[in-house]
Amino acid sequence: MAAESKTAIFAAILGNVAIAVTKFIAAFFTGSSAMLSEAIHSVVDTGNGGLMLYGIHNSRKPADEEHPFGHGRELYFWTLIVGVLVFGIGGGISAYQGFTHIAHPAVLEDLSWNYVVLALAAVFEATTWYFGWKAFAVERRGQGIFEAIHTSKDPTSFSVLLEDSAALLGICIAFVGIFLAKQLNEPRLDGVASVVIGVLLCSVATLMVYESKGLLIGEGVDRATLQNLRKIIEADPDVAHVRHLHTIYQSPRTVTLVIELRFQDTISARDIRAAVARLETSIRGQYSEIKHVFFGSGAIIGDGHD
Repeated sequence: MAAESKTAIFAAILGNVAIAVTKFIAAFFTGSSAMLSEAIHSVVDTGNGGLMLYGIHNSRKPADEEHPFGHGRELYFWTLIVGVLVFGIGGGISAYQGFTHIAHPAVLEDLSWNYVVLALAAVFEATTWYFGWKAFAVERRGQGIFEAIHTSKDPTSFSVLLEDSAALLGICIAFVGIFLAKQLNEPRLDGVASVVIGVLLCSVATLMVYESKGLLIGEGVDRATLQNLRKIIEADPDVAHVRHLHTIYQSPRTVTLVIELRFQDTISARDIRAAVARLETSIRGQYSEIKHVFFGSGAIIGDGHD
């Protein structure tokens, strides 16, 4: 797991704790629905950071009899849970709070609390967003943002960035809603802002769940890597033909490769063992994340003579 990802998560947790406390105080004194939604959002983000750290910790457990390939995918599971929580608790409660405020609007009190808290929250969130962006940039490698999210095998990097980005947008939405509610003397606009924040969180959560689901089910390496692997294998003089290559990520830094191939008909079993050793060395020399290499049932192993 990249150190940048853990740093980004710790920064997000510390920032969200401070932000949540100040937002709850402001919501209590002003009665703002949008501010209460933002406070709930920060609490959810704090808990989510803890769940991702828990997932990182558990994913590092060594392999055992029940989990021969390790516990790496547990990280994918907890990231999926984080997405569900953002959707259900963060987005759902924010939207519910907003609709309630629209149906039963209350006059906003001293708004100076809200403005001060939103300004402080923006500073905290921008700081945590910076750490999240640094972690994501490591995974991005020159790709577009959405392309990098789709191809990344480290869900902590894009999850932290998505949550922090949603938090910054939420602050802007809360500010606009509170400001317009006061200026236009229409308190329902504060509730509308809360609903918009809820929709924003649900949208971000949907993307997180979709990407985490794919990783949890099992994703392989990209097409370019597969093509290069095929070239490496076919370059060995004892290999006649590569039939199929199957890969799957067990964790962000661990890949299992299954090779189905045909060896030359003229080589012996001893030559095949030597070829297998060469192939494993060549593959791991270029792709250190490929920890397990297996030769599948489709491999044809020659005439069987030593």
